[in-house]
Amino acid sequence: MEQIYQCQDLDEVREQIDRVDRALVALIAERGIYVRQAAAFKHSREEVEGGRRVDQVMRRVERLAGELGADAARTAAVYRTMIEYFVADEMAVFRARAGKD
Repeated sequence: MEQIYQCQDLDEVREQIDRVDRALVALIAERGIYVRQAAAFKHSREEVEGGRRVDQVMRRVERLAGELGADAARTAAVYRTMIEYFVADEMAVFRARAGKD
């Protein structure tokens, strides 16, 4: 992780949080684009739900959380929620594609 800026007051803290939020939202949007692309390569509902892949991602994320000093349980909870929504989005894309075949 890059060096953390030492804020001098609450306004600076909020500025830094806003900066981080903007970066997080941009990365979530980018991740969503790839999730929707993934639907084009999957041939079944089971592939879209991706239990094994979800487990793999969760193990990697929990390991990364430890390496980067984040709370592993909190990070895992955020990721599980995010993945749930992305799987639902991917399923909608998959169903729409399957309906056109």
